[in-house]
Amino acid sequence: MLGGNQNMVRIRTARELDEMARAGRLAAECLQWICDQVVPGMSTQDIDDLQMEFARKHGVIPAPLNYKGFPKSICTSVNEVICHGIPDAKHILKEGDVVGIDVTLIVDGYHGDNATTIPVGEVSESTMRLLWATLEAQRQGILAVREGARIGDIGHAIQSHVEPLGYSVVRDFVGHGIGTAFHEAPQIPHYGVAGRGRKLRSGMTFTIEPMINEGDWQCRVLDDEWTAVTIDGKLSAQYEHTMAVTPDGVRVLTVQNDEGLWEPPGRWAPPGWDEV
Repeated sequence: MLGGNQNMVRIRTARELDEMARAGRLAAECLQWICDQVVPGMSTQDIDDLQMEFARKHGVIPAPLNYKGFPKSICTSVNEVICHGIPDAKHILKEGDVVGIDVTLIVDGYHGDNATTIPVGEVSESTMRLLWATLEAQRQGILAVREGARIGDIGHAIQSHVEPLGYSVVRDFVGHGIGTAFHEAPQIPHYGVAGRGRKLRSGMTFTIEPMINEGDWQCRVLDDEWTAVTIDGKLSAQYEHTMAVTPDGVRVLTVQNDEGLWEPPGRWAPPGWDEV
């Protein structure tokens, strides 16, 4: 969902960062609230209905709705869907599926964007390993963020974690700047060479949202012009946070702690992840 001016990088003030943290926290709470209710037998449209219920209750706007023609308020990406899955009342979640849930809320003009991939009921050990690897890759990418670092350092941290495990990094979709617009500069690839790319400056805000495939990194987009699926039909997973570069390192904005410290998006982590 790229859009906006992809060249001009905005530097946020302390007040703006606080506003973004407020939006991010509500988006994190929304993501957790939705994830807690996902069970086999519900439809992806049910997830969209939950998103709309939350938005109405809190008086905020779900950013995906009507964004460049996207027809729903949330993205639900099941199994081989990499991103931008469109909720559908006919798409029933089954035991053993995984579903990526991508929540972006607009709160007083600022965007909070986060996503997680969760199992539906019990899943296989191989599926759980993909979730472990993707969540840890997201954390490693964020650990690379600091003033003076390069964008390539982020992608390198992610790529060097997942590729030795036999997984691949999607190239067609990237992280992005964010603030008063949904998509801004800079773009944040989840692959790259350490020490290369634009230098990170305090006050920059962007997402890190690696999409990691079980098989080939390539994708194709379905006829709806939104849904991106793996080229080989194998699973994909994604975790996403919005963050800000600070003089001290990084402040994660889509969390529910006051310090801006990393936590699993939506506070959901695959069982056993922290023991791997």
